[in-house]
Amino acid sequence: MSDHRGTRRLPVIRGQVQCTPDKVVSIDLCGFCVHSALVVVGGEEVPSPARAYCSRCRVTSGVVDMAKVEAVVCDDVRGEGFRSITSIIS
Repeated sequence: MSDHRGTRRLPVIRGQVQCTPDKVVSIDLCGFCVHSALVVVGGEEVPSPARAYCSRCRVTSGVVDMAKVEAVVCDDVRGEGFRSITSIIS
């Protein structure tokens, strides 16, 4: 679990995360998911690439190599699963 209120810390296992109890997705999708708040790289939490696309949030510190992500801090508390950031920015 994450220390962030209302989030889940999802470990990356062989390039995939357990998005919902019944769905495993590629870590690459997390980089484009509205629920992906932070990613863990080298033990440090950094803003998810998805937040760079959000005009309200533009908080990314740079390019994140999703292949190096160890975990995702996900704010999907309703269990919706992957939702593309393009549904918000389009």
